[in-house]
Amino acid sequence: MRVSNARPEPRTVALGALLALGLAVGIAGCSASPDASNRTTAAERGGPGGPFKLVDTKGQTVTNQTLKGKPYAIFFGFTRCPDVCPTTMARMAVLHKKLGTQANKMNIVFVSVDPEHDKREDIASFLSMFDAPVIGLTGDPAELKRMEKTFKIYVERVPLPNGDYTIDHTARILLFDRDGQFADTMDAKEPEDQAVRRLSRLINA
Repeated sequence: MRVSNARPEPRTVALGALLALGLAVGIAGCSASPDASNRTTAAERGGPGGPFKLVDTKGQTVTNQTLKGKPYAIFFGFTRCPDVCPTTMARMAVLHKKLGTQANKMNIVFVSVDPEHDKREDIASFLSMFDAPVIGLTGDPAELKRMEKTFKIYVERVPLPNGDYTIDHTARILLFDRDGQFADTMDAKEPEDQAVRRLSRLINA
């Protein structure tokens, strides 16, 4: 049995509702547990990143080398996430628009941590809710696990009473420069103007 998370059809209504939700810590599924927060801090100290080989929603191979040439913001989540993932992607879409003419000088990347459920078409459908060009990625479960480790992303599958599952995971956005080197982390709750300035500096570095 799968949990059904109904999504509003009109994009503008969906984005407005998602942004109004905020990032509520403590909601099971797609929320940062205390352990997840601790691991995020360790990731920031250790400098996450490394080689990877995944596929996008069109079946094209995407690697760390593919993304070089433009800075990018990468977020790890899953399409059935009821709160943090859609809220974060909605915020990234807003920031993308606020960047104006600079927006096409960086990439936004979404990596699914739920390969059992999230097929390419599921990721494409999820990302279609957001008014921004996002590179959606999935891949072999073993490769995703390896990437989670090298990018220092906390991921834990949590069983539900109905026999289904949800996923707790790191809720930070990782920022990488045009050479593919880790630059910083960003919280989707960061004030909009501050976040835009930070992304602009990353683009122009």
